[in-house]
Amino acid sequence: MPSLLITGADLFGRAAAGDPDGRTDLLVEDGVITEVGSIRSAKGADVLEADGLVALPGLVDLHTHLREPGREDAETIATGSAAAAVGGFTAVLAMANTTPVTDTAEAAERILDLGRATGLVDVLPVGAVTKGLAGEELAELGLMHRSRARTTFFSDDGKCVHDARVMRRALEYVRAFGGVVSQHAQDPHLAGPQACAHEGELSGRLGLPGWPGIAEESIVARDVMLARHTGSRVHVAHVSTAGTVEVIRWAKAQGIDVTAEVTPHHLVLTTDLLAGYDPTFKVNPPLRPQEDVDALRAALADGTIDAVATDHAPHARHDKEHAFVDAAFGMLGLETALSVVSDVMVGGGLLDWAGVARVMSQTPARIAGLAAHGSTLSVGDAAHLTLVDAAAEVTVDRSASLSLSRNNPWHGRTLRGAVHATVFGGRVTAQKGALA
Repeated sequence: MPSLLITGADLFGRAAAGDPDGRTDLLVEDGVITEVGSIRSAKGADVLEADGLVALPGLVDLHTHLREPGREDAETIATGSAAAAVGGFTAVLAMANTTPVTDTAEAAERILDLGRATGLVDVLPVGAVTKGLAGEELAELGLMHRSRARTTFFSDDGKCVHDARVMRRALEYVRAFGGVVSQHAQDPHLAGPQACAHEGELSGRLGLPGWPGIAEESIVARDVMLARHTGSRVHVAHVSTAGTVEVIRWAKAQGIDVTAEVTPHHLVLTTDLLAGYDPTFKVNPPLRPQEDVDALRAALADGTIDAVATDHAPHARHDKEHAFVDAAFGMLGLETALSVVSDVMVGGGLLDWAGVARVMSQTPARIAGLAAHGSTLSVGDAAHLTLVDAAAEVTVDRSASLSLSRNNPWHGRTLRGAVHATVFGGRVTAQKGALA
């Protein structure tokens, strides 16, 4: 692998914030950062000019649906990895709700091998909590962890582990090897499979089955108490309500080992968008009112919510283009996540670029146990990094996506801040919206 010299990068946006030492060069050799500072020459190295670009550790997504195996018409590990690389990601966690479900060591190893063959990002398989996502019998948690995949992150995402006894057993089991259970919090008795819109005046007027916030909040409250009881780790997927934020804030104040994520779409989009019955905006959990959006932004800024995760959920047109109630849940997110966070959180003064690195790289890497990711971009660190043009304005065009699917809620929107280049293991994988 040739050496790579990155020149004039603004580490974590320090130079733009007034730090005269913030701008620097980085030399990468054999996939590792070997020198940081003013580097006059590096014989034989490829040069990546980064003047005016913010350098961040490569982004890490805790929540990606890659659809392979089973639904290769919607996405494959190769196409999803390409979308991730263009979006600035160097590691993604692939959810288990594939066909067949990733509930065995063999299935987890297959995902790992397909990701490595693609070679654009680290693809880490998420193991199912229960066999077949049925919520009844624990999957092969220990065998998946002991496999080559070394799985430590487990989720039945798409379905809630609603039986408290099963959830308790899962938390007790993963505690032995430092694993974490990620919960899709949706009490099926309060929000059943047909629930598709935030329960309120609008859902009633539109005739859409309601999905009340309490269906999420009650499960989160139960699970943080189970985490306290078992001494284990619980992670809350796609937080969507102010009430859930309150529960998590209380739990953290009690010293309970809970972490949480929020999606880019829940930081911006509101339930009002459902008025036109556009199935692009059907997602689980549903879009919520502005007061919930405001609470989520504040919680991400103050650290109550630990991470941004895309919940990238590609769907073929024949699954999405239906009447709203019958359409599939989910939105694309990998290629636009950084721009959304830049536009809303940085542009709104809620996060600086070091904060973006924290919520989109460093903390997700820590939660997932990825030691090679989420670095401080120092000598000796693996060369996984993202270069961001903070001043760029990008108008999202769903037809330009590298994903196989087109269910993009940001189509036509102009966002400020864009990924300029992604470096994975010392190799430039994407640049200016295309694979390198």
